[in-house]
Parts: sequence; structure tokens; C-alpha cells
Amino acid sequence: MAHLPSEVYLSSTFMHSGNISPSTPKLQLQLSIPIPVRDPNYYIPDGNTVLLVENTLFKVHRSTLTKDKSTFDSMFSLDSDLRSNASSSTVTVGPEGESDDNPIRLQGDTADEFRALLWAMYALPPEFDQAQISQRANILQLFHLARITHKYEYRSLQEWALNMLATYYTTRTNSASTEDSREPSLVQITELASLCERRDLLEAASMRWKRLLASKKDVALAIGVAERHNLQSLLGLAYHTMMLQGREQWDADLLLTRAQRIRLLSGHYSLGRFWERLPNEPPTLTHSPRCVGGGQVRCNQAWAALWRSILDMGRQVLPLQYADVLGKVMLAESVIRALVDRDIPTQGLLDGMPWCKDNAVLATAGKVKEIQETLADYFTDVA
Repeated sequence: MAHLPSEVYLSSTFMHSGNISPSTPKLQLQLSIPIPVRDPNYYIPDGNTVLLVENTLFKVHRSTLTKDKSTFDSMFSLDSDLRSNASSSTVTVGPEGESDDNPIRLQGDTADEFRALLWAMYALPPEFDQAQISQRANILQLFHLARITHKYEYRSLQEWALNMLATYYTTRTNSASTEDSREPSLVQITELASLCERRDLLEAASMRWKRLLASKKDVALAIGVAERHNLQSLLGLAYHTMMLQGREQWDADLLLTRAQRIRLLSGHYSLGRFWERLPNEPPTLTHSPRCVGGGQVRCNQAWAALWRSILDMGRQVLPLQYADVLGKVMLAESVIRALVDRDIPTQGLLDGMPWCKDNAVLATAGKVKEIQETLADYFTDVA
């Protein structure tokens, strides 16, 4: 087993007096090693295995830890083999896990995580029911449980914890995204979802990130998280949001790396080039069955003219930043929808496409979605 991590504090004080030569200082050494403490709930008197996690001792039943064919099952099987070999040797130290003086040391876990695991292993059915009723009060415990069950391969418990988390975050996608001490951070939830490959939980976390970006909060943090976990949709939106804040903000944000600032410059240039082409590249229009023959040619011409007019109109009515292609196309979608619904005067713009007006809205919405999904591609290291 691994060695116990301990913190050692060493301080020296040189004291001098009038009767002591400065060349003969008095060195005082103070050595302090934290003493492990027993967990108040999970140091079970009739348990047969002692484990040390951080600075907390747990005493539990080995048979409980070996449920669900976890890593502990193979760990204890190996330990039994080592005990058999040690029985014929002259070693006088008892096997690990039999006393507080020689516990099994678990590295890389926290006491809270291991406590959450033991809660799940020893909980009665009513406790699980209560956990489902009061998810908010137990959300941090569920997070700890999901992490440690993933590490030690408790498959059924991991699935249960992740399902609970996914339900909680999915049903609360429209709630506030402020940090709560009773919940893991959004970064932690995103990392857990990525680690366990839970798409539903990852999508719920991404929705929260996007609400933060809409408020221009934690933008650089979102860029870093999206890059680490290859979340392309979130990455593109985060870079786009940061780009619109301007060069002064990029330089002031200490979380941004030099490489990320280069990508922002590249994205600004590439999206600007894209905008120059866009008015002459209308999205493909799907024609109505009633639009046949030469009517489709006239319809395509009318659609191209409408597309150019709307983009120019948007630039004049509501000026947006030069490289804000996403904002401009979203504005175009709103205007075209308003024209089709006759919320604003059509001024003859739809006369050349009488049967395909609704399809023009769908084509523009498809273009918005396409740009959103490919935004990250513009923010590369080389323009």
C-alpha cells in the first residue's frame, strides 16, 4: 500500500541574549505531525478493516466494500495472498487494515468522497428515498459519490448517482447559475460529466455555461473548460463572446493564455472575411411542391435578393460589430420571420416567392444553427 501523506511543519528561531555570543545561536525546532482522527459515523466498532483517507480513520466491514465487484474486491484478494505469504515470514508488523496504527491508506481520495461512498453502502432504503426527495441538500454528497464510485468501479452506485445528478441539473436548467456552497462548482460538474461520459449531464452543464456567457460572466473560464474537454459548441460561443468584448478586455483577463489571445485575433479576422462573403451566399432554400418549373428560378432570385436586403437592413437598423456574424444572422432570422408573419410591412420583398416564404424562415434558422456549431473552427491558431 502507499505511504501516508503527512504534513510536517519545521520552524527555527534563533535567540540571542547579551550573555550569548551571536556566533552560538540557540536553535529551536518544532515538529508537528497531524494525528489521524476517527470518523464519528463510519468508525464502526465491529468493523474488520481500518482505512485512512486524508487524516480520517474509517473502520468498516470488508464484505461491504467488496460489493458490486469493485476495485476493492481485487484489492482485498491481493491483500489475502500477501497475508498468506507473510504468515511464513518473520515479519512482526500486522497486516495493513487491522489497526489504527497500520491502516490501509487510500491516496487521491478525500474524506468527504469516502464518507459518501460509505453512506451509499450502508444506507437503508428510506434514506435513498429521502435523498431523491431532497436532492438539493444532498447534491454535493451525490457528486462525491459519483466521483469515487467511478474511480473504484462501483457500476450500479455510479449509475444511480449520475442519474440523480443528471435529473437535478436537467430540471434546473432555467434556474440561476450562481455558486452555492451546497453544490459542486460548474467546473467540477463539467469535469465529472466528461470523465464519466454522461452526455445528458454534460449538456445540462453546457446550458449553464451558455447562460453565464449570455451575461458575459466567467468567459475565459468557459474557454479553458471547453478546450480541456473538447466541447466545441461551448468553445465557439465562449470565444465569440470574448471576441465581442474587445482587445482591451482580452489583454486585461489574466485567465487567457497567449495562445488563446492569438485564436481570438484569428477568429476576428476569419469571421470578418466570412461576413464579406455572406450577403452573396444565401442559405439553400427548399422549395414547396407548388413551386415548380421556372417558378423555382424566380424564387431563388427573389430569395437571394431578400437575403442581401435583410443583411444590409440589419446593418443599418441595428449596427453590430463587424465580426459578429452570428448576431447578424440571428437578426436576419428575426426580420424574415416578422416579414412572413406580417408583423412588419413586407414592402414587396416576398412577392417573388409566394409558395416558399415559410421555407425562407427555416433556411435562415438552419444557417444560424450551422454558424453556432462551427464557430470554434474560426478560432484557430492560424487565420
